[in-house]
Amino acid sequence: MKGYIHSTESFGTVDGPGVRFVVFVQGCPMRCLYCHNPDTWEMHTGTPMEPEEILDAYKRNEMFYTNGGGLTVTGGEPLMQVEFVTDLFTKAKAKNIHTCLDTSGIAYNENNTEFVQKLDKLMEVTDLIMLDIKHIEPEKHQKLTSQPNEQILKFAEYTAAKGVDLWIRHVVVPGITDQEEDLFKLGYFIGGLSNLKALDVLPYHTMGKPKYEKLGKEYPLKDTPAMSKDTAKELKKHILAGIKKKRAEL
Repeated sequence: MKGYIHSTESFGTVDGPGVRFVVFVQGCPMRCLYCHNPDTWEMHTGTPMEPEEILDAYKRNEMFYTNGGGLTVTGGEPLMQVEFVTDLFTKAKAKNIHTCLDTSGIAYNENNTEFVQKLDKLMEVTDLIMLDIKHIEPEKHQKLTSQPNEQILKFAEYTAAKGVDLWIRHVVVPGITDQEEDLFKLGYFIGGLSNLKALDVLPYHTMGKPKYEKLGKEYPLKDTPAMSKDTAKELKKHILAGIKKKRAEL
């Protein structure tokens, strides 16, 4: 089965544990104001590739991935091509490759039985999920991404029910996702997920600006300054406080 691929990266170090071969799939329904990959938005474009082609590319540098690394599929939004990712991960697991799904969870729909059945198959061959929760508050999430967050949060609970290891990512953007009460609420929610293994709080950066210029698009956050790592580290404490409170209640 062919997938629509935007690009690949041979030596990813921020897309899961260890050094990883990273596949960026094409297509995403989210329109995050701070997105630094707007060139991955369009569906059914990119380079058609078979899983075997990707695994052949993986094998060329396999020695670098064997010590705790593996294969990550990101995007774009991987769940928009759930059957392709399942095919790729199934073939990867047959070769004992660690598989990581980096997703926003936006494609999840608990009422779509056919999709959930496909997702169940993907979970069987997924070692780690990295879930980027953009905002915990529904209205603020809608404004930030143009999409609701209800099914995203239900997807997080779904991963817990499936017992797949989960890393949560959250980008802190000045004036948008850095409110203390929202961060605490996010922590309180994820603190109830039994499969939570790690939390990454990422400072907002402006490296996406050149891409928007190249594409002839106006960058939505052109007046928003980048956030320092130290500030992001301090803000992370509010999420951790929420996690602690939730777990104390369980």
